[in-house]
Amino acid sequence: MNATRKLPPWLALGLAALAGVAGAAQFAANAELGERLGSASTAAFVNNVVGTLLILAGLVVLPSLRADLRALFHTRLPWWTYLGGLGGAFLVAVAAYVVPVIGVAVFAIAQVAGAAFGGLGVDRAGLAPGGRLPVSTPRLGGAALGVGAVALAQFGRPVGDLAVGFLTLAVASGVAAALQSALNARVAAASNSAAATMTNFAVANATLLAFVAATGSFGAHWPTEWPREWYLYVGGLLGLLIVSALVVCVRAVGVLRTNLALVAGQLGGAVVLDAILPGRADPSAAVLVGVALTVVAASLSGWRRTPARADDRP
Repeated sequence: MNATRKLPPWLALGLAALAGVAGAAQFAANAELGERLGSASTAAFVNNVVGTLLILAGLVVLPSLRADLRALFHTRLPWWTYLGGLGGAFLVAVAAYVVPVIGVAVFAIAQVAGAAFGGLGVDRAGLAPGGRLPVSTPRLGGAALGVGAVALAQFGRPVGDLAVGFLTLAVASGVAAALQSALNARVAAASNSAAATMTNFAVANATLLAFVAATGSFGAHWPTEWPREWYLYVGGLLGLLIVSALVVCVRAVGVLRTNLALVAGQLGGAVVLDAILPGRADPSAAVLVGVALTVVAASLSGWRRTPARADDRP
């Protein structure tokens, strides 16, 4: 899709929510693969390799993708705008480590804190292609409500040093996701969404490869029941779809609203996955209320009393 044409806000938010559902499935698949391999970092790397292989196949088959890549070389963006893949690499690596311990739903809720305030900071700094967006009362209220969902989801759960550490990593992954969305959208606005997706996966692959090499995780024991366990490897395909969707959503509604809608979708998908996957705890009433609060937060963050000023348009 050409990133120069903005989606209607309702469509962008719906697409971001669907990307969130795919994200919940991606986290679950990568976490399961990490447990089978005995290495969460290797599972995160495999996730990105699969996505990259799909991109390479597309480059061979589709001339339009090759043209998109050539167009990328003619952009005059600062070098740091191409580093969105760092945030994606951090997100998938953290999820692979944390989800087996705290579950998909709590991980997704903890992302709200990082995505909400990270989105506020990114929008205020003008890192996304839409320019600077003010920290208005509704946007700040939406972010605070998202953080409240994190606290509520932990209600009744033991909070030891280990749990605090995992939750902190999950929150940090939300900040990373906000930065990833903004930088990828900036590249997409200067070229196109396909070029931004390819850049994202290239940077993320290099980062995860270095991490896997540094941690000595290449000696993982690979699952042998292929193709019966094909679902362990769908994370890369889902990640490709998610990144492609978000680069167009951010341009339409900004980083904060995109990421809140994304997490709302993640929460809905995560609740279902935690309920049906073996070995997962059934979602508590607190987690279910957290899902509802996040949906409200996504709606509240986009509310305005008066027409938007020129510098407040996404």
